[in-house]
Amino acid sequence: MVGKKHALGKIYGKLKGPYRQKSVKKRIEALFRDNIGKVITREQIIKAAVDPKTGQEPENWHQRLSELRTDDGYTILSWRNRGDLKVQEYLMPHIRKRSIASKRVRPTDVTWLAVLKRANYSCEWNEAGIVCGLKNGEIDPVGGGHVKLTPDHKNPHSLHPDTDPKDPEQWQALCGRHQVTKKNYWDTTTGKLNTYAIVQFAPEAEKRKIFNFLLSYFGYNMNKGGTITRQT
Repeated sequence: MVGKKHALGKIYGKLKGPYRQKSVKKRIEALFRDNIGKVITREQIIKAAVDPKTGQEPENWHQRLSELRTDDGYTILSWRNRGDLKVQEYLMPHIRKRSIASKRVRPTDVTWLAVLKRANYSCEWNEAGIVCGLKNGEIDPVGGGHVKLTPDHKNPHSLHPDTDPKDPEQWQALCGRHQVTKKNYWDTTTGKLNTYAIVQFAPEAEKRKIFNFLLSYFGYNMNKGGTITRQT
């Protein structure tokens, strides 16, 4: 059976499991390898990643998806680098792996403990002066699921793969949601900042500043009633 075809020509993949691989990452990898050149949705990834023994849906599937790109060298496209994909749609165009792929460096146990103590065992993500602060085991009020703190390179791994595993100042503790947020800030295929994602995740006050800056930059004014006119 051929996958469902979108009106614009996109072909959607399908679950061909059962996926009984031992890890979440391996199950997601199998799903994509079953659907080369076809669009895979968030819902399909979650279904494929379900634990075959317990039936439990994984809360960290997005991190495992990122590892397929950064650690395993697969090309997995999203809306950030292919215009016809929607948010939470993904596509593996081919099965080839990039030769630059390398295992991610992790902090030593001593370093990670020092990071956790510095962070007061909470997420250190700082957005416009507001720290996330979620702790292990708490329910994420935005993303749902239980919080699990994991070590993160302060500088993107794709640009600085040689982070010192013994230096706590080069690491931070992040919850799963903010691990994904940070990854969205960098396009790993180009190594450039993803300014669209940065604006998308910024607080409303920051969005307004950016909006007003762009209006001025392109020669427009907005009056108190919200009407936009070209500057004279």
